[in-house]
Parts: sequence; structure tokens; C-alpha cells
Amino acid sequence: MRLKSLSLALLLACNLISTPTAAADRITGASFATRSEVFAPHAMAATSHPLTTQIALDVMKAGGNAVDAAIAANAALGLMEPTGNGIGGDLFAIVWDPKTRKLHGYNGHGRSPAGLSLQWFVEHGYRDIPPHGPLPVTVPGAVDGWFALHARFGKRRMRDNLQPAIDYARNGHPVHETIAYYWARSVPVLSPFPGFVEQFTIDRRAPRKGELWRNPHLADTLETIAREGRDGFYRGRVAKTIADYVQAQGGFLSTDDLAEHQGEWVDPVSINYRGYDVWELPPSGQGIAALQILQLLEGFDLKAHGFGSFEHVHLFTEAKKIAFEDRARWYADPEFAPAPVEALISDAYADQRRQLIDPQRAAKTVEAGNPALNDGDTIYLTTADADGMMVSLIQSNYRGMGSGMTPPGLGFILQDRGEMFVLKEGHPNSFAPRKRPFHTIIPAFITQNGNPWLSFGLMGGAMQPQGHAQIVINLIDFGMNLQEAGDAPRIHHDGSTEPTGQNLQMTDGGVLQLESGFPYETVRALMNAGHHVEFANGPYGGYQAIARDHAQGVYVGASESRKDGQAAGY
Repeated sequence: MRLKSLSLALLLACNLISTPTAAADRITGASFATRSEVFAPHAMAATSHPLTTQIALDVMKAGGNAVDAAIAANAALGLMEPTGNGIGGDLFAIVWDPKTRKLHGYNGHGRSPAGLSLQWFVEHGYRDIPPHGPLPVTVPGAVDGWFALHARFGKRRMRDNLQPAIDYARNGHPVHETIAYYWARSVPVLSPFPGFVEQFTIDRRAPRKGELWRNPHLADTLETIAREGRDGFYRGRVAKTIADYVQAQGGFLSTDDLAEHQGEWVDPVSINYRGYDVWELPPSGQGIAALQILQLLEGFDLKAHGFGSFEHVHLFTEAKKIAFEDRARWYADPEFAPAPVEALISDAYADQRRQLIDPQRAAKTVEAGNPALNDGDTIYLTTADADGMMVSLIQSNYRGMGSGMTPPGLGFILQDRGEMFVLKEGHPNSFAPRKRPFHTIIPAFITQNGNPWLSFGLMGGAMQPQGHAQIVINLIDFGMNLQEAGDAPRIHHDGSTEPTGQNLQMTDGGVLQLESGFPYETVRALMNAGHHVEFANGPYGGYQAIARDHAQGVYVGASESRKDGQAAGY
């Protein structure tokens, strides 16, 4: 619900926000946990679906490692949670390898069609790339990502990793409540596109809560991939079916585009936040926005102010505004527009940009700095095994179920990441052939003193870097445990300049949206400081995490209450 006036917001504040608390008795994390943390001595998995969590554990019990488990869980999630991911989308991952004692990053980001140009969009009167249909389709990177991760770290055969998803696709699984809700919302939007109704509805409707869902076409496609390897997806029958279908709908994706796809291994980048090293992947994704937010906030004593205080919410929001203007200006495909990553996340740059924060007033506009840069649905999962390997993996079709492009007989929907390109010459994120658009999905990791501590992620478009920073703050500044950190109410600021070129500059400070749970005193103080405050228009994020307790030699798992996920171990 979007509020039209501050007076209405204030009225609702009295009804929906928790009872005021005295300044000396700030809200504590214990108020927020919906369940206990999960502990296990040998292995742990946390995903957004209980069945995929069990698949991941079964893989590790059968001799697979955390990478095998992550691949198996991701394959099953493409079947069980098609509202957020699938083999028509991209994949990013961070892997802690106990042998090398290093973090390894993987960017499985697909490129735009070679046969499509910025000039074509201009000549055909487009000002923005549409969110659905054939034009936003880019090469899916997920399957290539599976095989790249498996080639470097996997132990079990890929066929064995994919078999649980194949079995569930053939035999069926009951659809969970949250997934059924979002599925039903997608049906009227995507039904006009050929192949969607035939492959993703029952009698032209979404499957209902608890209803058995089968996808034999996806089972066939996964069988092909299991038998033929990555080429079973990027070459041959599957690739030709994809390309023929997209081109028949007026798109440009070709068999050459698919055959030439290659993801890449990248070095994660980090900042030190109060003694903890927080790691993200560099652009083309938005991970370093979380690092920029944390760098700015390290100059303030959030712990002293307390969770839910005016200072906590205000300072976080102002830091986000600054980081997101850099996000719009600098983050893009580094092969076309390299970002000054080291400078953007440096202490010196944070010290300079922190001066823009007024401790008492909301900024109405912010400009991007010049150091020496959304509406997505996603899944996040994390796994950890008995040898100490930990995987932070995120995968998405972008806007809900994707573009609506559903190639016949394949059982999946192609992503619409190309919507994130800018149709403006000279912009870092402007459309070009074989270019990767700005990407929202980001895995995260935290180490301390060179040891792995936390593998975590939080899905949800532009919420992701905001959510990553809030998880870190909840854990480190406010002393919450792993479950509390995810269940605590969230802050979401909307209205910053977008990497798509929309909202060319933030005006009037944007909109500060708060989940219920913040004190009335805080909301009133934020309004008095010039923030436009609204209540959250739906839940923000979907968090999973696994921590390593080195003192006890056990794993700790958490899965937040906003989705139907599960953390479990053995």
C-alpha cells in the first residue's frame, strides 16, 4: 500500500508499528527471531525451499561436497521455485575452498545477442527495453556456471547431482504457499507468450498451494544436460530450440550466441568492517554497493544508538543514497566500462563521501562521486560440508518468472536481464552487442582473521545490497544471532538513480519504506528530518545463511520467515 500523505503515514504508524520503547531500552534482536538457529556438526544447507535443502543434505551424505550440493539444490529450485530462478537465468557464486584457504568468485553472467544493436532500438522508437518478450532476453549463464563450479570443485558425477531434480520433475512435488502466490501473479502477465500456458499452468491457472506439480519437459532437458554436459544446453537440439523460438517471436538470440557463452572466475573484493572482512563480487553486479554503504557507516557508532533508533535508520538511508548514485554511474560490464572498484570501496573515498551525510536531515538529492554506479525475484542458497567447503550461490531469471519466453518442449523460461540496459549512447550501461547488462544478484561472504565465518545472501533486486549491509550491521553492531539478523524488520530506500538511466537523479529524497517493528518515536523523528516514510509494500528480501563456529567445530544455519525456506544439517 502506498501512502499519499505524511498524515496518513503517521496515522498508520500508530496502528502498525510496535509500541514505543524508551530510549534506554532499544529493540533487541531477541524480539524478532521467528525460530531458533540450526546447529549441526558435519554439514549444513540453507535454501528457500525445504525439499531442496533436503536434496543438498542427501548429496553431501552420499559423498558429494558443498559444490555438488549447491548445484543439486539449484537445479531443483528451478523446478520448485520457478518464480525466482531456473536454467533460463544467470548464476553467481563465492566458494570458500579449505584446501587453498581462499575465496573463489564465479560470474555466470550472460551477454546480449550479437545481432542486436543500440541503433536498432533507436530506429524502432524504443526509449527503454521492455520487461517481457524476446527483446530483453540475454544468454542464460546458469548451466555453464554449474559445470564451471563442478569442474573446479565437484566430487560427484553431474548426472548424480541433477538426478533429484529430474525425479521430482517427472514424479511431481507439492507447491509451497509463497511460491503458489507469486506464480498466480505471473500467469496473467506471461500467458500471452507462446509456450507459457502449455508448460507452466494447470488448466490455464497457476498450481495451487499443496497441489502436485510436474514438469516432464524440464526433466527431459535436465536429462540431456546430464548426458551431454554443458554442450547439451549451449549446442545441439536445446540451443536450436531456444534460438528458433526467440527469433520466431521477433528476438535476436542465436545459436552462435549460446555456443560462444563463457562465464568467468573473478576475484572477490572486500572491505574490513569493524574487524570483519566482508566480501562481494566486483561489477558487472552490484555487490560493491553493500561495501560502500558499510564503509560510510563505519564512521558512526551505530551500536551506541541501538537498533531501530532514528540515528540507525537515518544514517543507513543516507549512506545508501550516496552508494546508489555511484552504483548508477559506475557499475557496468567491465569489458566495456571498467569501474574504479578499488577507489570506490577505499577508506579515503568513504571519508570524503561521508561528509555529505547530515546527521539530522534527509538529503533531497545526491550526485555520484568521482573517485581517482528494480524489481527482481531471485533464489539464494548456501551449503557447507564436512571438509569445511562453503558455497554462497545466487541465481535468478530477474523479473519474477522472467521474460515469458518459454521455448517449446524445454520446460523453462528465459530471463529478461536485458531490460537493465540503457538505450543512451555513452552511458556505461548502454546497450551493445555481446555485452553484459548491469546485474542485481550478489552472493556474499564474511571472513575474520583469514578464517571463514559466514556465507550469506539476501534476494530482491535493489534490496540486495541494502539487505547485505543490514545483515552485517545486525550481526556486528547490534549483536544479533544468525536467525535474528534475518528476521529483524528491514529498511528499504527507493528512488535513487537507476543503472537503467531511469530517474536520472534522485528527487525529493526518494521514499523510505519500513517493515513493521520500528518504534513510533523513530518514524516520527524520520518524518521531522525530512524523510518521506511509507510502510513496506510487501516483504523485502529472502535471507539464508550458514556460519562456522570454529570454537565448537559446528555449523550454524538460518533461514528467514519471509519465504518458505529451511536451514538444516546433519
